[in-house]
Amino acid sequence: MTIGSATPSVGLDDVHAARTNLRDVAEHTPIVRSAALTEAVGGPVVLKAENLQRTGSFKLRGVLNKLATLGPAAANGVTAGSAGNHAQALAFAARHAGVPCEIFVPAGAPVTKVEACRYYGASVVEDGVSLDEAMTGARSRATEAGMAFCHPFDDPAVVAGQGTLGLELVESVEDLALVVVPLGGGGLASGVAIAVKSLCPDVVVIGVQAAVCAPYAGAQPPTGGVVTLADGIAVKRPGELTAPLVERWLDDVVTVGEDAIADAMVMLMDRAKLYVEGAGAVGVAALRTAAVAPAERGTTCVVLSGGNVDLGVLPGLIQRHETQAGRRLVLFALIDDRPGGLASFLSVFADAGANLVEVDHKREGVDLHVRQTGVHATFEVRSAEHGHAVIEAARAAGYDDLDVEPAH
Repeated sequence: MTIGSATPSVGLDDVHAARTNLRDVAEHTPIVRSAALTEAVGGPVVLKAENLQRTGSFKLRGVLNKLATLGPAAANGVTAGSAGNHAQALAFAARHAGVPCEIFVPAGAPVTKVEACRYYGASVVEDGVSLDEAMTGARSRATEAGMAFCHPFDDPAVVAGQGTLGLELVESVEDLALVVVPLGGGGLASGVAIAVKSLCPDVVVIGVQAAVCAPYAGAQPPTGGVVTLADGIAVKRPGELTAPLVERWLDDVVTVGEDAIADAMVMLMDRAKLYVEGAGAVGVAALRTAAVAPAERGTTCVVLSGGNVDLGVLPGLIQRHETQAGRRLVLFALIDDRPGGLASFLSVFADAGANLVEVDHKREGVDLHVRQTGVHATFEVRSAEHGHAVIEAARAAGYDDLDVEPAH
């Protein structure tokens, strides 16, 4: 990596000082052992469950340290531009400090994060279609109102605050060998790396970016808004401070695709019982796709950086997973358009143990006999093998023209 040229200006002493500033508010989040990932990748894997941090992400560490270093300069209030987690953390920290807070978010920011900011007492302003535009609005507001602008990552106090997570890793994982950490603007990844590698130089730290927005991996920044499950790390340009820190302290940067992120989110819900947003799940995605190999000796730790999942995303993720796992059967059939025709059709599937999810008649755009109707139906089944058995039972019952949609 050859990004940036400024001299790094955050060190281990800054991280230790930050720990004192946030000790009474931020949680020391747990380390969770993952049997599923350990078995899948062939080496010990643990998860740093920062999704269980207050406000639902690591961001609280950085903003608490920032407000502590601002002191009286925050009296007129604080403002920030953020896609969600930084804003939510700043709103919480500002309420704790008793100062006003105004948050600027891009259009389409996750609803759960926006509502959380308002819950903590912040004013929320939707400004622009990108994070850059929201941050410009926040800077302007800070200048005109004498407020303190709080950058989400490109700030020494923020980086040092995020680095306290690295101190916890060193203290909690005895044989720590590899840390896999989400990489967006670089505040978390560089802070963690500074703490970990200053104390344990042989530990490898790898950053993970979403492939659709991966400037640290050398990709050209996309134009316009970025559509990704990992919206929390969809930062188009490295920071002036964080770029050289990432360059100096991280061992490598890899990328993962949207399907891998979706699969990681569902795997964490299903197997680890952890609710993790896309940006927080990229490290798991990297291990599952072999973009990152587990440590040959010692323990691999994956940082789950946030748990603020947009609830609207979940149904699609679950349906996709169920279809891929062979537990959803989607088909089209022609049946008799007579009283009892649909009931007879559905009873065949019920007798075979399939559970009806939804059914629609299709009479337009289909080549039908005058006494026929088309039926598009979705069923839940126990497995792919059960699905095949259900289809065979339907064909044996006379529905031999079934058109079964493939799993996606």
